[in-house]
Amino acid sequence: MLIECGDTAVLVTATRASAREGIDFLPLTCDYEERLYAAGRIPGSFMRRESRPPERAVLTARLIDRPLRPLFPGWLRDDLQVVATCLSLDERVPPDVLAVTGASIATLIARIPFQGPMAAVRVGLLGDDFVLNPSFREIERSDLDLVVAGTPDGVVMVEAGARQLPEQDMIEAIDFGYEAVGELIRHQRELLAHLGIEPVLPEAPTEDTTVPDHLRQACGAAIGEVLAQFSLSKGERDTALDAIKASVAESIAALPDDDPVRRAVQGSGKLLGNSFKALTKQMMRAQILDQGKRVDGRALDEVRPISAAAGVLPRRVHGSGLFQRGLTQVLSTATLGTPSDAQEMDDLNPSTEKHYLHHYNFPPYSVGETRPMRSPGRREIGHGALAERAIMPVLPSRETFPYVLRVVSEVLSSNGSTSMGSVCGSTLALMDAGVPLAAPVSGAAMGLIKEGDQVRILTDIQGIEDFHGDMDFKVAGTAQGITALQMDMKITGLAMPTIAEAIQQARPARLHILEKMLEAINEPRDTLSPHAPRLLSFRIDPELIGTVIGPGGRTIKGITERTNTKIDIDDNGMVTVASHDGAAAEEAQRIIEGLTRRVQEGETFQGSVTRVIPIGAFVEILPGKEGMIHISQLSESRVEKVEDVVKVGDAVTVRVREIDNRGRINLTLRGVPQENGSLPSTPAPVVLPIEGV
Repeated sequence: MLIECGDTAVLVTATRASAREGIDFLPLTCDYEERLYAAGRIPGSFMRRESRPPERAVLTARLIDRPLRPLFPGWLRDDLQVVATCLSLDERVPPDVLAVTGASIATLIARIPFQGPMAAVRVGLLGDDFVLNPSFREIERSDLDLVVAGTPDGVVMVEAGARQLPEQDMIEAIDFGYEAVGELIRHQRELLAHLGIEPVLPEAPTEDTTVPDHLRQACGAAIGEVLAQFSLSKGERDTALDAIKASVAESIAALPDDDPVRRAVQGSGKLLGNSFKALTKQMMRAQILDQGKRVDGRALDEVRPISAAAGVLPRRVHGSGLFQRGLTQVLSTATLGTPSDAQEMDDLNPSTEKHYLHHYNFPPYSVGETRPMRSPGRREIGHGALAERAIMPVLPSRETFPYVLRVVSEVLSSNGSTSMGSVCGSTLALMDAGVPLAAPVSGAAMGLIKEGDQVRILTDIQGIEDFHGDMDFKVAGTAQGITALQMDMKITGLAMPTIAEAIQQARPARLHILEKMLEAINEPRDTLSPHAPRLLSFRIDPELIGTVIGPGGRTIKGITERTNTKIDIDDNGMVTVASHDGAAAEEAQRIIEGLTRRVQEGETFQGSVTRVIPIGAFVEILPGKEGMIHISQLSESRVEKVEDVVKVGDAVTVRVREIDNRGRINLTLRGVPQENGSLPSTPAPVVLPIEGV
């Protein structure tokens, strides 16, 4: 399937293979491939070809997967692969939402069982007006970057970043986007009718209820008792449920060989475990729907106990924060870097540099597991990007705070909502590092239990509620408004009134969490860590950048060696000097400003002689800028030797006589009073007696 809009073209394919033996889940793989020829570029890598997908490509692959996955029937076990490849890029049309819609069409054309059609659109906010599918440049200026995916049943996925947008405005934006989604769904149906393709409606195979019925009778009551013991911790609850499962397994093993329950369990090694999970899920959901009680005894809108601390690590770490919500604990650290530390992005996005980096790590010990430590997966990249999106709107401008910022969130313990925990921990770390945030950011994860017309929205979901629930809706923002949203569904769609209720219910939770965070640190620190670099920023004329750099970089290299600083210059003339010594940074600034100052004919300068040559002397009139006094301009009278008038190190007052067509500054001493008030002159000649006269 080739989907086009403007000059953007995305090829999307859907492939189905027979199920592998022993698979008890849907093996769906979604890939997004970028080809730099799409933008008329050659890859910058050594091999000059595309290799590992860049971060933005991974995030786009997740964007395709998230609304697509819940629309496949739960019983499907075939291998499915959806591949989207951007073949041509128009900067007016971002390809990611096209890829999501194209995935739906490709799946339907491939006649894979699918509860679609599904489509996605992007919504921006320019001024007071919502904009449908804004361009890259419009997204940069927009107060909102929202992606909405939906089906005829409702919204199935939301991804958003915003500049502290009020809840009601966000709700209206989602509603605006879903209306456009409806148009794309209608066009998909028209296309299928034109092609004569009938959608393959999911038809669940007949399920053998022998084992589920036996488990309900044998251990349903015991499971209910465990779920109703609200004082149990996560570990204690899991241990109790495992004991019940083991006891049932023993009782089934003791049944006669011809018993249908025993035969069914022996025929499938995963049947007992899956049936036990399904029963636990049913009973947990029923407890919430019927009693309004969660497994830890909280009310539906209640947040788990909160603790927060800032500056938990030595000051060699520029900033640190520890945030804990229930058993979820996240340690975040902030590092301040120089402009040269910005990340260069070699992908199709027009934005080529990142000045704020947020990395998320989820080690196995956080969930009590042992497994090899690998490079970050899609989940880690996605959670880091969400936290990054939440913090970006409150960061200071580069003009006022020119540091490149990196935050790393280490999940120390996990029981749900670690991504929002990393948002809270990162706010603490940045404030501890002295970053002047516009406002602190907190986040909460909302959940959903839906059975027929019964709907319960859960505030601050924990692991079991995420696993057995129908929605994971993460909301981050300040006291003023929302900065990031991410909603994923396990059902085929959710009505707008329910989404609006979830967004509104998240606000008091966010504010409660924010209050606890401000008890740890209520404003950014006044001073930076002594180990953080000190930066000075100023502008020069962009035309004079070459003067500062010098031939082969010799000038700027000389300045850095002389002052022991690090200097970065942007194409727009913004100069950033980094040093651990403030005086050294100021000296480098004086030198650069001297080099870039435009000298006018007739100006007078106090300088120092730096070199003497047979035809004249060089004088440093400004830091890093020299002019030459020709020997004829040293005195009103004739000078035989330069050293007769000036020597290296002499302080002299000079006047700019002219600036030649090559930019060389010619100086003079003639007629220029010196500090002692005298005019330069040659020494009186020495008269030697002549013998015999």
